[in-house]
Formats: sequence, C-alpha cells, structure tokens
Amino acid sequence: MNQPSGRTIALVALAVFAVYLGIYYWPNIAGFIGLIASAVAPLVLGLVLAYPLNILMSFYERHFLARSESPVVARVRPGVCLVLALLTLVVVATGVMWLVVPQLIECVKLLIDEVPVAAVALFDWLEESDLITPDLVNSVTASLEAFDWRTRASELAGVVMSGVVGAVSGVVSGTATFFLAVIFSIFVLLNKRRLAIQRDLIMERYLSAQTLSRVRYVLGIADDCFHRFLVGQCTEAVVLGVLCALGMFALQLPYALMIGALTAFMALIPIVGALLSGAVGAFLILMVSPVQALIFLIFIVVLQQLEGDLIYPHVVGSSIQLPGIWVLAAVTVGGGAFGIAGMFVGVPLAAVAYRLLRNDVYGVAPR
Repeated sequence: MNQPSGRTIALVALAVFAVYLGIYYWPNIAGFIGLIASAVAPLVLGLVLAYPLNILMSFYERHFLARSESPVVARVRPGVCLVLALLTLVVVATGVMWLVVPQLIECVKLLIDEVPVAAVALFDWLEESDLITPDLVNSVTASLEAFDWRTRASELAGVVMSGVVGAVSGVVSGTATFFLAVIFSIFVLLNKRRLAIQRDLIMERYLSAQTLSRVRYVLGIADDCFHRFLVGQCTEAVVLGVLCALGMFALQLPYALMIGALTAFMALIPIVGALLSGAVGAFLILMVSPVQALIFLIFIVVLQQLEGDLIYPHVVGSSIQLPGIWVLAAVTVGGGAFGIAGMFVGVPLAAVAYRLLRNDVYGVAPR
C-alpha cells in the first residue's frame, strides 16, 4: 500500500486550514466579497449592456458605408453606428413610454375615482346582508378610540423617514452605477476590435492549442445562442404586441395601444411575460367595463395559445434549437433562482448547454 507523500499531507492540511479560516471568518470574507462585487458591478453591467448594443451596432456597420474603402470612413463608421444604435434604443423606449404613460395615468385617475364609490357600495352591501351589526360597529369604534394614535404616528413617521432615506440612497446609487455602466459599454464598443485582438493574444499565449480550440468552440456556440435568442425574442415581442393591439381594436376594447405596447415589452420575458401583461390589461379594462374585461381575457388566452403553439416555437424556439420542454424548465429554474433576470438569461444558457451536450453525444464537438 502506497503511503501518502509529505507534499500530499501538507496540501491536505493546508486545505483543511483554509476551510477552517473560511468558516470562522466568513462574515469578514462575505463583506469583502460584497465590496468587490459592488466595485465591479458597473463593469459587469456595462458588458451586459454592450452585448445587445453590439447587435444593433453590427447591423448598422453591415449596412452603413460598408463598401467604402476610405480610411476616414473606416475610422468614423464605428462611432456613427454606435450613435445610431443608441438613438434606436432611445426612440423605441420613448415610443413605448408615449403609448403607455398617458393612458396609465388615466387608469390611475379612474381607479382613484372609483375606489371610494366601490367602498361605499361594499359597505352598504355588508349592511344589507347583515354581515355588519351595530355591536360590531361599536366594538370597532371603541377600539379606535382606545388606540394610541400619537405614539403610533410617531413610530410610523420614523419608519417612513428611514424608508425614504434608504430609497433615495438606493436610487442615487443605482443611477450612478447605471451611468458608469453605460459609459463603460460605450468605450467597450468603440474599442471592440482592439479588445478582441488583445483577448486572442492572451488566450494564444497562455492556453494550449487544444484548450484554445475548445474555448473558442464554446464561446462561439454561446455567442450564437445569445444572439439568436435576443433577436428572436425581440421579433416575437413585436409580433405579439402588434397582434394584441390589432385584436383589441377589432374587438373595440379600451387601452388597445397601451396594452399592446405593454404586451410587447413584457413578452421579452419568456412565457411568463405574456401572462403578466394579460393580468395587468384585464385589471385596467375592469375599471371601465367588467364585460369588456371578460372579452379581453378570452382574447388574451386565445392569443397566448397562438403564441405558445405557433409564434414562439417558430420565431424563438427554432432559432435557438431548444425543445419547448427545456425552455419551460429553463424559465422555471432561472426564475426561481434569480427572478426575472434568471427567466431571461436561463433560456439561452439552457440552449448553450443543450447544444454542447448534443454535439458531444453525436461527436461534433472538438476533441
């Protein structure tokens, strides 16, 4: 029987000691990790923002003076294409806000006007149904008179003030992070060719030829899956939003443009987004007419069935080459782990894993 060498024993002892230090000083380690994460958050978010922007930028680069051989045009084209990509996003966001915000404000005003009327009607119904008795009213009144309103009001004021301060600081911090991320993404896109060359030089220097081939193979599949998913998801969202608006116009339902734009925006979240937009739309129409809300619910169920059976499989599912059952599994697991962001990222990640596994099973992957 081979005895473990002194080096192996030393490595095991060092690993055990490191685990002990990690457990004992975990609060300090977690704080340090949180500090590092908050410091690099703008850079990570900048890279995340740069990827979809690069899709638009590359589209304009392929169609904007692409055949010109002038060195001046070649130097100016990346900046011009980046500006066009940013303007496209601003125009789309402005259009969605223009469609949604005015009608949403109108819905809120209608809701504020209707809530008191509904409360009075509910109270009258409770009295007529003998669900509210004079003894119950007297008991509630006595409880309210005995309640120490001044103390509770001061406590509530303190809680509200601390909440306001926390919310303001969070908004300021989030705005600063987003602003820095946008600036970083712009610098990344303006220097993307130089950064790609530097990345390739580092990989060629420190990775073997076989490892380099595998890394490039995985990165290529990941880039293809994410690119196809983003393009397909945006296309599917536009198609679904247009169909929703047209159907509501045909059925003479209120808030057609707003709910159509909201449906298109929420459809960016796979599977769940259409359900959320349908629930919000039904609630808004309910404030106008319960009958029209019922008609809308029937219409949105039919539209979602059409989306699930025809639109999504052909537009998104076929583009990322991922079966529907795994799309649902990716949305469920990603949403449970990371919320809405997990739902959005889970599908392309599942597509990457599925394609890598399928290629490996059939011997397509590099060895």
